[in-house]
Amino acid sequence: MSPIELKRMIKTFVRCAMRVQIKRNRSNLNPYFCPMKITDTHAHLYLKDFAEDLTEIMQRAEEAEVERVYLPNIDSSTIPLMKSAVDQFPERLFPMMGLHPGSVDEGFEKELSIIEKELRAGKYWAVGEIGIDLYWEKKFFDQQVESFKRQIEWAKELKLPIVIHCRGAFDEIFEVLDEVNDDRLFGIFHCFTGTVDQGRRIIDYGGFVLGIGGIVTFKNAGLDQVVKQFDLKDLVIETDAPYLAPAPNRGKRNESSYVRLVAQKIADLHEVSLEKVAEVTTANSNRIFHS
Repeated sequence: MSPIELKRMIKTFVRCAMRVQIKRNRSNLNPYFCPMKITDTHAHLYLKDFAEDLTEIMQRAEEAEVERVYLPNIDSSTIPLMKSAVDQFPERLFPMMGLHPGSVDEGFEKELSIIEKELRAGKYWAVGEIGIDLYWEKKFFDQQVESFKRQIEWAKELKLPIVIHCRGAFDEIFEVLDEVNDDRLFGIFHCFTGTVDQGRRIIDYGGFVLGIGGIVTFKNAGLDQVVKQFDLKDLVIETDAPYLAPAPNRGKRNESSYVRLVAQKIADLHEVSLEKVAEVTTANSNRIFHS
């Protein structure tokens, strides 16, 4: 073991010991004390943005009482990275498997074959992230739709939730969901930024919740007024790290500990405690992911 690795091990041990002692002290003061459990339902912690300090990222998440983090896949190139991160923190990081619409091109059939093989061979908690993205271009729209539909069918067959990516494509997503929706289809509409009517349409499909991230904290984004119209039972929280860090960290690298800021914003909007938001949204995520 190198001196650097030894130093990191000692640092980790000290932090864990301090956290345990803090919880013991709280329990002694209040016999009814129970630590919060917060779930980040969407974070790309395996990307190169976290290559140098994933251990520290996970420590900060623990200090923020983030117990579970779900990792959406992007394409075949990210599978080894995601597996490596999960191997480091198998009790806290939970992988999904899917082909991101932004990675769909003329070679999507080959990509899908790799994704399907992984999905059927490994332990994955959802098919995701999948969907339609027309923000940059529409060149591969037909391929995105085909990829989306095929992965939905795998999810139904394997009794897994789907995690939907939608950017500039609400109408197109709804067209697909209108066609394929049944009692086997459920999941999360990731990074929801739509209107109240669009949100209600998603909820009306019967098996979906809205994934709310840092945008709800952005001044003038308008999402805060939309989120106020939905019951907590219809929401889960996420970071989409390293993207879309919530205020006051907007513009910085996002990380899972920041999901607590999202939870606090929702608590303020609904005029309830942070603990209540953590409790309900975590229960919602457990229901969706069967965890």
